[in-house]
Amino acid sequence: MRVLVVEDEPYMAEALEAGLRREAMAVDLAADGHAALERLAVNDYDVVVLDRDLPGVHGDEVCRRLAATNPACRILMLTASGRLDDKVAGLRLGADDYLVKPFDFAELVARLRALERRSAPAAPPVLRHGGIRLDPFRREAYRDGRYLRLTRKEFGVLQVLLRADGGVVSAEQLLEKVWDEHADPFTNAVRITVSTLRRKLGDPPVIHTETGVGYSLLPPS
Repeated sequence: MRVLVVEDEPYMAEALEAGLRREAMAVDLAADGHAALERLAVNDYDVVVLDRDLPGVHGDEVCRRLAATNPACRILMLTASGRLDDKVAGLRLGADDYLVKPFDFAELVARLRALERRSAPAAPPVLRHGGIRLDPFRREAYRDGRYLRLTRKEFGVLQVLLRADGGVVSAEQLLEKVWDEHADPFTNAVRITVSTLRRKLGDPPVIHTETGVGYSLLPPS
């Protein structure tokens, strides 16, 4: 999942970035409303975690513009303002969810996972393909009952391939969904990650390479 965290308090932003990356999410940061709009114009995000009281362009305006231009991207407002009328106003602006500071990090992760499922055609909480089972909430993956010790990037790649349900996913799409905006577009990180993921999945092979196109999961035998 690709997430944009819009938060002007550096400590909070860095803590969210580190925590969400531990959950195998690709995370970009924006410290104000202007920076958020710039990133939203060039990157494709699944969910935006949006502080409401932002310098520059206010969080309400960021929310309004994003909801109007990219309704598929989900918005979670993260703010210290917890009054009922504030929550109602935020949801009316286009936010999909509203979480009040201070919050429990596990709840934030659960809400982001739920919003991710709503940002695309409905997908089950636990993804399955043949003997592969992947649980995004617990960050666990198995093949034929065998626990797979995957890195965050390997887990993210496998999740994207499972969500594609047999469709071909290009290296560019994997880079967009699993890595952040600092990734070199000419990197061979995707190829290396797919190679190590193949090895950990074991035999029979399950990831197919469409030369010059991308990767897909082979039909269950």
